[in-house]
Amino acid sequence: QVQLVESGGGSVEPGGSLRLSCAVSGDTIYRFAMGWFRQAPGKDREAVAVIDDDGRTGYIDSVKGRFTISRDNAKKMVYLQMNNLRPDDTDMYYCAACSSGSCSVIPDVNVWGQGTQVTVSS
Repeated sequence: QVQLVESGGGSVEPGGSLRLSCAVSGDTIYRFAMGWFRQAPGKDREAVAVIDDDGRTGYIDSVKGRFTISRDNAKKMVYLQMNNLRPDDTDMYYCAACSSGSCSVIPDVNVWGQGTQVTVSS
């Protein structure tokens, strides 16, 4: 049984940075595509960044050039480096594990983390 635990959220001013971490337990992560999703109250959960089992990455347009997803399979960790944060990045961020090879939409996700809050305000 795979479990995901996020950490690293918090409150920052616009232009600041945060690094989210996702610790994976219960199974190897080599075979999983991994993703970071976010959700604001009353809105749909959306994929922000994904990384497949070969290390290929993808991002939504609004975070390209500012966010970087990475994975360390040996440490069973997935990261999301977020730079130049903006108020509209304020959301609950969720780590996701996907066994199908794709992790871009909610139906792809097999396991969710509990979420970590990111708040960007001055």
